[in-house]
Amino acid sequence: MTYVVIDNCIKCKYMDCIEVCPVDCFYEGENMLVIHPDECIDCGVCEPECPADAIKPDTEPGLDSWLKVNADYAEKWPNITAKKEPPADGKEFDGVDNKFEKYFSSEPGEGD
Repeated sequence: MTYVVIDNCIKCKYMDCIEVCPVDCFYEGENMLVIHPDECIDCGVCEPECPADAIKPDTEPGLDSWLKVNADYAEKWPNITAKKEPPADGKEFDGVDNKFEKYFSSEPGEGD
């Protein structure tokens, strides 16, 4: 089992999860984070820290595509180990439907 970041992170990107991760397995895209599935130790401390409820265990049904997104972009995006300021308009996007189709960016973030 591993944890995955799902679409509600897109354009919210609060980053509270980064501060509690003991193995620094988060990677930063332009408008979301992902978890590297081979680095995640399945501790689960990140899940309750996410204000957007965008982190789920990969054992939940229907998350296969998100496991792939996390694995693919963790290889392309820079590692992030310290919380930064979330987007100013992040709360406006919390809970918006179809965020991946509407807003996902494959561009990398800044990382550390």
